[in-house]
Amino acid sequence: MTLNNFLILAAFLFCTGLYGVLARKNAVLVLMSIELMLNAVNINLVAFSAFRANVTGQVFSLFIITIAAAEVGVGLAIVLLIYRNSRSVDLDQADQLKG
Repeated sequence: MTLNNFLILAAFLFCTGLYGVLARKNAVLVLMSIELMLNAVNINLVAFSAFRANVTGQVFSLFIITIAAAEVGVGLAIVLLIYRNSRSVDLDQADQLKG
């Protein structure tokens, strides 16, 4: 497989995630779309790392995975608080939670 195949796959995943962030109103689906975008970045980093025969891209990919795990924890906590207050995870109703 060539580098172009990985780049096309990553571009497709990133565009799918971007569409999900911009078009969805459900907070859980928006978080899943952000994860897709982060995975597309990871594919790019690992592909370029393998192409250049060094490990820096793979190390950065591990950092991104760690940040994504923390993002899921904080994001789901925020979604649970939104659901507890408004009984919905619709992001259009989340702006009503302003103090």
